[in-house]
Amino acid sequence: MLANASAIIEWLTSDECHGLDLAGLVAHLGRMLRAAGFSLERLGLFLRTLHPETLGRAVLWSLDGPVEIHHRPHGFDLVDHSTRARMRQGEWITVRLDDPPFAAGPLHDLFSEPGLTELVLVPLLSGQEEIGGTAFATRCSEGFTTGEVATLRRLVPALRTSCEVRALRRTEANLLDTYVGPVASRRILAGHIRRGDVETIYAALMLCDMRGFTALSDRLPETRVLEFLNLYFDQIVPPIVDAGGEILKFMGDAVLAFFRSESDPVANCSAAFDAAVKALARLDAIESPDAELRAGIALHHGTASYGNIGSAPRLDFTVIGRDVNLVSRIESVCAATGQRLLMSARFAQLLARTDVQPIGPYALKGFDRPPELFAWTGGKATFY
Repeated sequence: MLANASAIIEWLTSDECHGLDLAGLVAHLGRMLRAAGFSLERLGLFLRTLHPETLGRAVLWSLDGPVEIHHRPHGFDLVDHSTRARMRQGEWITVRLDDPPFAAGPLHDLFSEPGLTELVLVPLLSGQEEIGGTAFATRCSEGFTTGEVATLRRLVPALRTSCEVRALRRTEANLLDTYVGPVASRRILAGHIRRGDVETIYAALMLCDMRGFTALSDRLPETRVLEFLNLYFDQIVPPIVDAGGEILKFMGDAVLAFFRSESDPVANCSAAFDAAVKALARLDAIESPDAELRAGIALHHGTASYGNIGSAPRLDFTVIGRDVNLVSRIESVCAATGQRLLMSARFAQLLARTDVQPIGPYALKGFDRPPELFAWTGGKATFY
């Protein structure tokens, strides 16, 4: 069996393996181990990542079933603290699946198939850094043989390297998606990282700003202000994302986003409007004893330069241009008039709704001609 290890190691370092996703890697490795004569019935791979909501993923293959993928939240651990400490030291741990302590643990849920007898837990470490772990389960009454374990010890370094590459890829994508958004993330990973590397986009623009945040910050403790701000963003962000919008940045208590998932400007304006209305409805549904969640939202459709600006060692991926300035100035009219949802004439024309009405021209700082603005008359019209 040790002779078969070389073929599996070669595959783990091959272009074929490199091109597979994590589920494909686990499934193919499981089949190769079975073909090599292993008494393997179930194979699990657990990789950690950096993500604001999940600690990592568990990917499981079994001989007679489909590959399963489980996302694990922060604070969740498949093994107890003692086992985790031993694995962080590089120790392999063999567990009899009929042991009462195991039967009461969370790992049991993933390896509870009838007839499984033994589980070998293997840490995947890169130096002192924990990448994750893998687990091999068998139905043989005596567990894995000495030869099988020796072969696994030869295979694991190649498996660790293959997993480390995937973990780095996912961590890289997760962090960029979290901090700059998925559209900007894809552009950055594609190599658009030089200052001045910009493109002109034609999109629906949204700026949402919380009302009364300065007074709120002055009145409430800082910890409560942060809680309140996150609660506010929890109402604004999901409707934008669900409608296909891209969050460009959080500016204090404001959110700047654009919508261009469709090539049709009418569809993008409709998506931005729907996101704005749903966000306001979600804010209305929040009840808080010490403050009221209120916001003003401005909408406009136009062009913007989208890409890298800044100084060579520190860049920002953002949008700039006249139309970005315009949507910002429209939002300032929300603050001055108490209107909850205002839009430019261009946006209102594309949207073409009967519950959107003109409120007259408004002088905007930096613009020579006062533009005609339109307000949504549905729902609660103002936040005063």
